[in-house]
Amino acid sequence: MTTAATQKLFMSSPYFAVVGASKDQTKFGTKILQWYKTRGMTVHPVHPREAELEGIATLASVADLPAPTETSISIVTPPVVTLSILQAALPLGVRAAWIQPGAADDSVAEWIKANGMEERVIYGGACILEEGDALRSQL
Repeated sequence: MTTAATQKLFMSSPYFAVVGASKDQTKFGTKILQWYKTRGMTVHPVHPREAELEGIATLASVADLPAPTETSISIVTPPVVTLSILQAALPLGVRAAWIQPGAADDSVAEWIKANGMEERVIYGGACILEEGDALRSQL
């Protein structure tokens, strides 16, 4: 269950990352990357093979985040990949994560609960494209 405190924690980060963006501008990962970019937010696309996306240099993995404890991550990947991203992010102390619709399944939800990440992960709700601007206005 996502709380207002979790949403505030996520949105108040100075840095953001998007896992799941690609060169395909019709994909939601890329639309989310564009959302951050058009709002002037500092965002890092994470992609293991692309050097840049939307004119922004990519990071090969979440392990390459320059300031993980100050970074919130939007995840737009298949659930099995989402789980691996969360498993990599936890030991880094990543501030928060927003798992976009379709990127989580029961195993992801179970892992979040088993690892005490409920207060740091938004999942099972709306997309940042739907709620992000309203949440930003509440900061």
